[in-house]
Amino acid sequence: MSRYGRIAAEMGAAYRSFLRRRVAVFFTFFFPILLILIFAGLVRTGGGGTGLFSQPPGYYVPAYLAVVVLFTPLSRVGSEVARFREHNRFEKLAASPLRRWEWLAAQTVVNVALISLACLVLLVLLAATGASFAFSPWLVLFVPVASALFCGVGAMLGALADSQDGAVTASNAVALPLLFLSNTFLGPASLPDWFQPITNLSPLSYFAYGVRAATYPGGHAGWPGSVPADFAVLVVLAVVAFAVGARLIPWTE
Repeated sequence: MSRYGRIAAEMGAAYRSFLRRRVAVFFTFFFPILLILIFAGLVRTGGGGTGLFSQPPGYYVPAYLAVVVLFTPLSRVGSEVARFREHNRFEKLAASPLRRWEWLAAQTVVNVALISLACLVLLVLLAATGASFAFSPWLVLFVPVASALFCGVGAMLGALADSQDGAVTASNAVALPLLFLSNTFLGPASLPDWFQPITNLSPLSYFAYGVRAATYPGGHAGWPGSVPADFAVLVVLAVVAFAVGARLIPWTE
């Protein structure tokens, strides 16, 4: 079987595995929709200020997308790596022509496709609730690259966790702080001055800044200062995360 055939076969297995897990489907597609219905459809603050949900709905487009882009790959890939390790499936795969980076590539492609579809649904729903934002072509680039980045991080967490439950716990422990401290729901003005530069250490900040600058009028691109620069940083981080994640996968015990 060719390399592409091996990856395609593993993609099919990953897709079927995703559909069998109803919790994964819920948190990928329906949980973000529930957030939008509550906060963009019912809670209409948008009265200015710096607090949570004090900006117009369009300001929070990166935040809603980040819920899917961040949580889904971290929990899905992390738990898959841990599950494969617990059931010694990596040992069996190691005896086949499949390589660890091919396995992670298959998982990444499936997650990117599902996350992109979920993000499209979220954007349509946001527009239906009256949020003012632009359907920028940059979204087609930012969403897949950020999803791939966190697939790599999820692989790291799954490889380092001691169990499948531990991988899920670790992914939540990483995702929750990043979600609220990466210029998504809370803007820089909501945080102490000394903490604002620290947000630049979060890869999610480059996703949030880039998407907001591309979709929301007056949105600031943050550091390093432009949408292409934010995207370039995200690409570099995604390549590094994928390489490290693939390297840490316990192909043999």
